[in-house]
Formats: sequence, structure tokens, C-alpha cells
Amino acid sequence: MRGRVASFGDSQASSANIANIITVVRILMAPVFVWLLLADAGELGALRWVAAIVFIVAIVTDSVDGFLARRLNLVTDLGKILDPIADKVLIGGALVSLSILGELWWWVTIVVLVRELGITVYRFVALRTRVIPASSGGKIKTVLQSVAISLYLAPIQLIVGDWVLWVSAVVMALALIATVVTGIDYLVKDYKLNRPNGAGRQGTAA
Repeated sequence: MRGRVASFGDSQASSANIANIITVVRILMAPVFVWLLLADAGELGALRWVAAIVFIVAIVTDSVDGFLARRLNLVTDLGKILDPIADKVLIGGALVSLSILGELWWWVTIVVLVRELGITVYRFVALRTRVIPASSGGKIKTVLQSVAISLYLAPIQLIVGDWVLWVSAVVMALALIATVVTGIDYLVKDYKLNRPNGAGRQGTAA
């Protein structure tokens, strides 16, 4: 816990630095928006809009904590672990809630969760020898998932028409494809980079 919290420098950064604090807040926002979403019960009322806003704010702050960590040299091993966990908690909570409400096929939610939880477990196992940060492919996947879920959460079809539901479905399909492809790519690349003749080199992540 010792070290810099919110200042730039070359000395050790505290695990409780400003970037990691924002990440933890993002994680804590997940149960809030899930409760709001389920409390609305598919009525597409005020609670649904608030739930969508909370989710979008939580997802957008992903770039804030990352920016602060890099700008202030506050990157820590804890932050590299917490950041993807925050994304998975938010996205997983949203997908499960949407499936409970009957607005998203369960098989889509299951495929995404199996991939995300599987890679997360893999990352924790890898902690014995290395910390694996997020890769560019994983970040693109997260962006697609975030946009797709935001479109499903915000009932903008009430304003612009039902055609937006088709857009939401297409973006969700792209997110699903990216989720599966980057998961497979991650495992293959990490195996190649860390097999016996490549030991000691750091792999890429989800």
C-alpha cells in the first residue's frame, strides 16, 4: 500500500493509487445497475434509463483509469488484474440480467461468460510466473461488447423506432464473434510465447 497515489514519478506506485481506486468503483457500480435493470422488469421506464446510464458511465471510466495509470506512471500488477475483472463483472452482470429479462438469448450469454471466466482463471493461474496485461484484440472485443450491451440497455427504440433493435443485434453478433476469436487467439499466442523454448517471455491477454 506504500507509494505514490496520485502523483507522477519514478518511485513505487501504491496499489491503492487513484487509477486502481477508480477501477474498484467501477466494480462496485455493477450491482447497482443490475438492481436498477431488474427492478425495471422490462418496463423500459425511468429505472431502465438510469441503469443504462450507470453502465455506460462505468464502462467509459475504463479509459479514465487506464489513462491515469499510464500518464502518472501508476501502472501496478494489481491494476493489470483488476481492470479486466471490472470489465467482466460489468459485462457479465449486464448479459445475465438481459437474459433473465428475456431480451437476449441465454446461449449468447453462456458463450461469452465461458470465454471470459475461462480466460480470467487462466490469467490467475499464470500469475505464478507472470502477469498478463490486456492486448489490443481484447480491448477491441471489450469495446464491441460494451457498445452492444449499451444499445440493448438504453431503450432508444422508443425514440427512434424499432430499426435500432436490428442494429443492436448486429453489433452483438460482432461482439460475440470477437469474443470467441480473441479467446482462441489469446490461448494460442500465450502458449507459443511461454512454451519451454520461449519461457520467460510475457504473453498477450484477453
